[in-house]
Amino acid sequence: MIFMVIYLIFAAIVFFFIIALVFIPYGFTMYSLITVFTVPQQILNIVKNKDIRKNHALEHATSNILEKYAGRALPISGLAQRDGFIISGFVDPNLILEAAQEGLRQLNAGKCDLVIHGRCGTSIAIANFTAAIIFLLILILTGHFSILSIIISLFLANMLGRSLGTIVQKYFTTSCEVENMHIIGIEPAFRKENTNSFLFNHMPDGYLVRTIQDKLIGG
Repeated sequence: MIFMVIYLIFAAIVFFFIIALVFIPYGFTMYSLITVFTVPQQILNIVKNKDIRKNHALEHATSNILEKYAGRALPISGLAQRDGFIISGFVDPNLILEAAQEGLRQLNAGKCDLVIHGRCGTSIAIANFTAAIIFLLILILTGHFSILSIIISLFLANMLGRSLGTIVQKYFTTSCEVENMHIIGIEPAFRKENTNSFLFNHMPDGYLVRTIQDKLIGG
């Protein structure tokens, strides 16, 4: 009986290993093809909107200052919009507002290094894009689907992704030119009392920092 159980477990392991070898490369190929087209479009949408780029810069500055207050990396996330940005995962709106005001002051003082944040979605997207490009190049050059190709592409993307993500953040998805930006308040971003959605009710608390931007006459 014990030998039968061991045999069945071994057979299951072999079966799933074969399935992985056959289907994972094909799935990763499809994922890579989708990524190659979607990531540049996502970046381009941000690049074309100067207001979002400025709010993205202030979102990063706010996150960096909150982490400086805490003395460690915080489990927070952000989302830049035309009229401000959302900080999720941090429950003190007064401290968020204080960090945003300090971030704006420092950006206006020329501390543009604050526009870079290590866990920005841009860097993650660029790492995924890099892995997809490398994998597809290996596929074209070798003509073979393989797990090894996936491992190589993920390894190289991990090495290059952070540097490339930093460059894209600095020059394309943020703007340190925030001298015409003003913070006008903060409010809850997710009004959970107005929905019965299980998923929505279990999202981390988030706050929307609203901003306005002076427009040049005739601009």
